[in-house]
Amino acid sequence: MAKRGRIVGLVPAAGGGRRFGGNAPKQYALLAGRALLARTLDRLAAALSPLPVVVALAPDDTYYDAVIGARDEVEPLRCGGDTRAATVANALAALAGRYGDDDWILVHDAARPCVPVDALLRLTAELGNDEVGGLLAVPSADTLKREDPARSGRVLRTEERAGLWQAQTPQMFRYGILRAAFSLPGALATTDEAQAVEALAATGACSKPRLVNGSALNVKVTYPSDLALAGAILATQEAIA
Repeated sequence: MAKRGRIVGLVPAAGGGRRFGGNAPKQYALLAGRALLARTLDRLAAALSPLPVVVALAPDDTYYDAVIGARDEVEPLRCGGDTRAATVANALAALAGRYGDDDWILVHDAARPCVPVDALLRLTAELGNDEVGGLLAVPSADTLKREDPARSGRVLRTEERAGLWQAQTPQMFRYGILRAAFSLPGALATTDEAQAVEALAATGACSKPRLVNGSALNVKVTYPSDLALAGAILATQEAIA
């Protein structure tokens, strides 16, 4: 049986939020009066405190100190790269020597402030003794259409949705597994940690990631209009807490 290991949170927050727009990066947009990133850090602390968290920022970030400021158990690292994957890889390198291969890295999107506490606890409980790790995800419920690459805006076909899951975060993997996964060629082009680990598993070095049931409430803020939905979810969660 694998060791349980320590858990450290990693929140990649180095992006500029090009799809989101606005004067400041998306993670500093206001959600119900507070920065989106602050809301996300609050949720991690509410479920998993005491949890050390590293926030991976862009090297030229000028917002964090003023908007977020000092927080218990939270360490900002200005190690961000050009992509999310590069930011995660840089943060893992910065943590070398502080964590062992069996320790856990819990990577969570700065733009997912509504992840339910019970989903966070379920993820850490179900993966506690796993040799590799896994991710929160929900089975796909919508009909999926593939666009015709030769005729933009037209349907090519309907895809079979059975067995398809929509990936969420957090994604939690052993530190050694993630370091090995992000050292592979092409790893910096992956869109989440699970994809990088899948490529490592294809070499025979480890098992594939494990799926853990997430929640439809774990929405990701991508566009300004998503803030209203996230705010409504937060208000409901706080009312029944």
